[in-house]
Amino acid sequence: MQSEAPPAYVKTRRRRSPDEARAQAIACARQLLIEHGPTGVTLNAVAREIGVTHGNLIHHFGSAAQLQSALMGAMVRDLAKALQTAVTHVRSDANAPRALVDIVFDAFDEGGAGQLAAWLALSNRYEHLEPVREAVGDLVAALDETVRATDGAPQHIPSALLLLTLCAFGDAMIGGPLRGMLGRDAESARRIAAHLLPNLLDQINTNANNY
Repeated sequence: MQSEAPPAYVKTRRRRSPDEARAQAIACARQLLIEHGPTGVTLNAVAREIGVTHGNLIHHFGSAAQLQSALMGAMVRDLAKALQTAVTHVRSDANAPRALVDIVFDAFDEGGAGQLAAWLALSNRYEHLEPVREAVGDLVAALDETVRATDGAPQHIPSALLLLTLCAFGDAMIGGPLRGMLGRDAESARRIAAHLLPNLLDQINTNANNY
């Protein structure tokens, strides 16, 4: 299952409104981050890609740091939306474990949340993650409701979500090379995560004090 794709940027020379110019610059910066990492997100690179001057970007954002902050904010909001989509699927889909895995893995991979998380960690700018807090809480509550409806047992959902998020982050960052070394296909980490989630919850309920 594919989550909603982030907005793409298109090179154009037509006159743009300030909001359109900012949105296009942020979309371009996102693509540069995904393709080249944080060092690729510069005013010069963005200006070159979207066909404007360095001074024009300064006019819209003020500085490279403010462009980066705007990009972080946009990507965090998209991650929060992806988690809200996961909440909807968990509450309505009988195949919730795999659906949840695909949504979270897609957010960290194609959506760029893996690169974003690494960037936030390396730059110690965790304040940008605040919009994700409520979405994570909603997802934990939805998972708890779904599992309780199935077997009525108390659950330790945050531990399971921690495992899933770490798997998605690791797969986005270094999954490709590792899969190649180990002879695994592109879906292998997702299948493993979907298989582990229900089993982990069973183990946690049996040995709650260890988690």
